[in-house]
Amino acid sequence: MSKNPASLPFTDDPDADALIARDPLALLIGFALDQQVTVQKAFSGPLVLSRRLGGLDAAAIAAMDTSRLEAAFREKPAIHRFPGAMAARVQELCRHVASAYGGDASRIWVGATDGVDLEKRLLAIPGIGAMKARSLTAVLANRFGVRPPGWQAVMPDYPTLGDVDSAEALAAYQAAKRAHKAALKAAG
Repeated sequence: MSKNPASLPFTDDPDADALIARDPLALLIGFALDQQVTVQKAFSGPLVLSRRLGGLDAAAIAAMDTSRLEAAFREKPAIHRFPGAMAARVQELCRHVASAYGGDASRIWVGATDGVDLEKRLLAIPGIGAMKARSLTAVLANRFGVRPPGWQAVMPDYPTLGDVDSAEALAAYQAAKRAHKAALKAAG
């Protein structure tokens, strides 16, 4: 059984936090943007993009002229520090959601038969690698109640955004994430 939180405290903007909680595509776009920028910047991106495009629709973004999407990403302030690359990544993500899930991003997890299938579906999304898939699994399980059979087997054993339920928890997560990445780098 799934539940929908009113917001996810990943940004300093209540409107952005509410959007990523209610719109599965916005949540996926936030995860895709979550690299080489702060969590706050990444997850504010879907709201900025929605405002610039007049909404978030996977099929519309998938079919959009690439230069128009890039212009929306580049408009000041830019949505990401790499606006061209991220516009392309978001368009690929939307193409995947439009073609594989009829434009409904929630079908990615609602239709998962078990934890392994959920992980496979998440890993198939352009811009979602292994760490992001695990973090997204934690968010889905902990904040939305998405727990297909065997979901525990694909849950991360390190701090993720799935542990974040407040601004204080976000600060603690960001510190733990830096430490985890440093440990991975040191391990080789």
